[in-house]
Order: sequence, then structure tokens, then C-alpha cells
Amino acid sequence: MNNIGRYISSHGIDQQKISSDNDIYWNMTAEILYEHTLRNNAGMISRGGALVVETGVHTGRSANDKFMVKEPDSEDNIWWGKVNVPLTPENFDKIHARILDYFNQRELYVQDLYGGTDPACRIAVRTISSSPWHSLFIRNLLVCPDSDDLAGFDPEFTILHAPEMTLDPADVGTNSETVITINMAKKLVLIAGTSYAGEMKKSVFSILNYLLPAQGIMPMHCSANIGKDGDTAIFFGLSGTGKTTLSADPERTLIGDDEHGWSDSSVFNFEGGCYAKVIRLSAEAEPEIYATTAMFGTILENVVIDPDSRELDLDDGSKAENTRAAYPITSIPGTTEGGVGGHPKNIIMLTADAFGVMPPIARLTPEQAMYHFLSGYTAKVAGTEKGLGSEPQAAFSTCFGAPFMPRHPSVYGNLLREKIARHDVTCWLVNTGWTGGVYGVGHRMPIKYTRALLHGALDGTLNDVGFRTDPNFGFEIPTSCPGVDPAILDPRGTWQDGAAYDPQAAHLVTLFRQNFTEYEAHVEDSVTAAGPIL
Repeated sequence: MNNIGRYISSHGIDQQKISSDNDIYWNMTAEILYEHTLRNNAGMISRGGALVVETGVHTGRSANDKFMVKEPDSEDNIWWGKVNVPLTPENFDKIHARILDYFNQRELYVQDLYGGTDPACRIAVRTISSSPWHSLFIRNLLVCPDSDDLAGFDPEFTILHAPEMTLDPADVGTNSETVITINMAKKLVLIAGTSYAGEMKKSVFSILNYLLPAQGIMPMHCSANIGKDGDTAIFFGLSGTGKTTLSADPERTLIGDDEHGWSDSSVFNFEGGCYAKVIRLSAEAEPEIYATTAMFGTILENVVIDPDSRELDLDDGSKAENTRAAYPITSIPGTTEGGVGGHPKNIIMLTADAFGVMPPIARLTPEQAMYHFLSGYTAKVAGTEKGLGSEPQAAFSTCFGAPFMPRHPSVYGNLLREKIARHDVTCWLVNTGWTGGVYGVGHRMPIKYTRALLHGALDGTLNDVGFRTDPNFGFEIPTSCPGVDPAILDPRGTWQDGAAYDPQAAHLVTLFRQNFTEYEAHVEDSVTAAGPIL
């Protein structure tokens, strides 16, 4: 084994039974990882300096290929079902052996990193990958230790990442040639058969989502930022709802764009970078994120690039609608030092309602906040996923992150409600989806109005205006806001045919109520009663 690099830990990869005779590259920076990616013909440098790569057939997460190992130490604490699918320890060991055989024939790239910016709550994570650009990806996304910490870095969890290796599902008990599996007892993650880099960071998120609730810490799929007066805001939201876009606000300081913890002392980022969607990104609407697409060190996944001029076409979704940029959080101007903020003053729950029913903003009671947190509603429309027809489809992902929540949703819901009550947090529901009709008839909510409404909520302006109660959902909707056309605040009034709004609203209410039945036995009656009314 030929270890290469300035920062080689005394705790070597032989503890993972890796015995490769090839080169092992430790904690390499972007410059070297760029060179190795280009040497392997695995990427191109764009005009501006970003590294453009392709992820092949997997342009997003492989939800059907994710498993938790069912073992005695953790099985009683895991919410088994369609999200957390069990894998036997025996099959895990088979997959592990296959990856070790694969690794022992290849040069490897090691990154020693932290999951979490708060030293009291973070975990030490080692990633070992056969791909240099994936090594840069995870270096961008997690937290880099100080150089003094690397010599004795001792990982608590290790990710073995073999993106180009495929498995025989009949041999190892998986659904396909791809696998993402976590063994909490062995503190080991195995990933094979997918080049979509997000699987690595989401595996760390899943681990933290399992560990932290036992410490009274709320793990959250959210972005967070801080205002000029030191007020922290949290933005929950599924992919495509604007979580990254809206938290990157030039008037506020970014803590992070995707994953955070809420402890007894702070809100802290799990990550050291951002993983932003860039399809049809514009410099006018999202200048901070747009600028990162022309920065050295940024990785661009599945973005179309002209091979001669090296110009990018961010509007071209021919390779994937889920085009992504992965960059260090320091690429965004005005980020918080240390990735930590105080207790939140406001919580924003984002949805992209494609039925044209939800108002652009609504104020929630604590019970309504827990109801909508457990519901995790947004909508899918044609072009966002394969196989979708012309009609929008409701999507409910509990806690705004069901695929990454190993424990029962009520664990996270009760933690959230307790913290909201203790810190007197105001909660809002914001619709970044459609107004004036359903998808295909109405139009997307103007981002200038969304930003104005958010500013009104966060600076307290909306606390001084009138509110009306929505007849379907029961939450409070402001009747005015500076810089916003008041007509847009009444979703029914934006429809050309107001009578056509009512059956759509009733349909969405029904979907909410049907979805929530699986949580009713685990929450207080007041939370169930806070839902929409037929």
C-alpha cells in the first residue's frame, strides 16, 4: 500500500481490511482531484473553472436500493417499512467482501471529514472512494477538519464508495445492481453501482438522524440563515421548493442550505458545503448560486457543456432535470463563521403546490406546524421525474425528509413541537408553487413576491397586518404585505373561474387527510384536529 499525501492519519485504511498494492491518496485538495478526474476522462473543465461530470443512468437518489441492516443494536429503534427496508447482516457482509475485493485492485481516495459543525455534536466520517471527483464532492459537502486534527483522525463511521462496481442482486439480496446500505452496529456505509454523488452526503444525514434524537437534538432537512439583528430562520422543504434559493438571501447570512441540527444551545450546520439544483438557474433570480457555476472547485453534475467552447447551458435538461452544483459554503458570500446560529425566531415550511390551492404564505399554530411537518407536502409535475403524466401529483414526505429518517416520524415531530414551544417560534407555510390555476393553467408564484413575503415574515412586518382564516386549511393568511399585490394572497381569487377552485381544494384536503391517518395514533388529538377540514 502506497499512502500519498501530506495529511495521512495514523489510523489507516487497513482497519477496514483494505490491502491494495496501489496508490492511496489522502485528503487531496481540488487541484489534484481535478487532475486525476481529467486523467481518467471522467470530467471537463468549464469556462470559469467548474468541473463538469456525468452520473450515468443514476441522475438522482436510488430510493429502491437503500437498506438499513437489521441487527440487534438498532432494530428496535428503526421505523421499518417502505422507507427503511431491512437487509440481513449476512448479505451486508457479502456486499462488504465484494467491495473490498474491488478496492484491493484499485487506487483509492480517502477523505477524513466531520458531519456537523458543532464539535459537541459532530461525527468523524471517513470516505474511501475509487473515484477522484466523488472524493472532491464529499470534501466540498462535509466539514474539513483543521490540519492538526488529521494526523490522528480516527473515524467513527466509514463510507466505502464504489460507484462503478455492480452487484448480482440474486447473490446479495438487493433489488438491483445498485446498493446503499448502512450498518449502525459496524458503523459502516456501503455504496455501489451508482455515480450519483448525493448518496454519500445523504448517508451521513441518515446516520445523524438516527444518533442525535437520543441526545435531545432535532436533526432537520432544512436550510437556515441569520438576519442582521441575529435572528435565525429555518426553511424546511423538499427538493424543488426553493429551500436553497430562498435561504441564499443577500440581506441575510447563510448558515447552510440542506441539513442542520437544533440543540439546546444552537442551530448548527451538518455540512460544509451546498448541493444546489441548477436547472434553468438565472443570474437575475439567484445570483449567489449562479456565480458558483463559474468557480474553480465547484462540481457540476449532468450540466450540458459545449466541448469546444466549454460554455454551459443551464437551461438544457436533456441529461437530467436534476442538474446539480456542489460547492463549499464559502463560495456563497456572507456565510456564518463556524456554521452555527442561535435558536430560531421563525420556521418556514416550503411547498410547491401544483394544484393552485395553497396561498403564498400562511401563519401556523404550533399544532398546525406539527401537522404540516409530519405531512411534508409538495407536488410533482411533468418534467421533474420520469413517468409523470400531465396532471400534478401530491407528494408527502414526512418531516420533509422521509428517505433519511431512520426513526419513527413522531420522534422528530415531538422534538420539533417541544422546541417550538420552548423558544416561542413563529411558524409559516410558504407556497412557491402555482397560483391562478393548476399546473398547466396557472403560473409559478413570482419569486419577487415570495421574497417580499418572507422578508415581511422575518422582519415582523406581517405581524402588524390583518389576517383571514383559510376555510379549507384553517391557517391564517395575511391580507396585505408591502411590495406584494394583495390579490395574490387569496388563491381562490387568482383563478379565472373561482368555482373551479373549490373541487381542487377539496381534492387536496382529502389527500392530506388520507395521508395523515398513519400518524393519528402517534400524536395528540389536537394535532390531528389542526389539519384541513372537508
